[in-house]
Amino acid sequence: MIHKQIQLVRRAIEDVCACSDRDSSSVRVLAVSKTRSTAEIRLAHDSGIDNFGENYVQEAIQKIRELRDLPLTWHYIGGIQSNKTKDLARYFQWVHSVDRTKIASRLNDARADCRPNDPLNVCLQLNLEGEKQKSGISANEIEDLLQHTRQLSHLRLRGFMIVPRVHSNSLLVREGFRHAATLFREYRDIGGNYWDTLSMGMSNDFANAVAEGATIIRLGTVLFGPRGSVR
Repeated sequence: MIHKQIQLVRRAIEDVCACSDRDSSSVRVLAVSKTRSTAEIRLAHDSGIDNFGENYVQEAIQKIRELRDLPLTWHYIGGIQSNKTKDLARYFQWVHSVDRTKIASRLNDARADCRPNDPLNVCLQLNLEGEKQKSGISANEIEDLLQHTRQLSHLRLRGFMIVPRVHSNSLLVREGFRHAATLFREYRDIGGNYWDTLSMGMSNDFANAVAEGATIIRLGTVLFGPRGSVR
């Protein structure tokens, strides 16, 4: 069933891109594999998924080690604790949730120690509605963090990540995506040579995110179904 769900998602992306005058190849599916088994990840890989996102560092490290026979790209999408930056720098290719200069600097230093010739791809996490329970920076804080991060030689600044407020009104969700996309374009000129990533959209709202310009959509349930069953 994982294969079938992945096919359905890809068709949905193609339909939205056709209506939005976008190339569907510009949208990367990031399978959110937190709490999922290595068997489920292998099934997803067999169906063409190469990018996987994790929220819990120790759980992720175990999976990364067990699945090192596969050519997978690992993304960290959870909140970052300072004492976890060394592990993030060592095991992941992407970190989506940078929201402090201290974290950016620690990731840079750790990457220099363990993988000095392979910059870590990072996104800055936005919290545009000021939700206290969520990490991320406001629109007013973007430039300072962006300027700091882009000067760190062992990080490759790629763009923004956003987790919008949950609304019952899909139009309000789409407005949040549109705001993030507008900021993404505004900062393109100072974002640097690798500024190409807008990570937004999850299982319940990815179509709206793609329509507004998402380049990475983070999908869990819509790909894997309810947790606890390998299909």
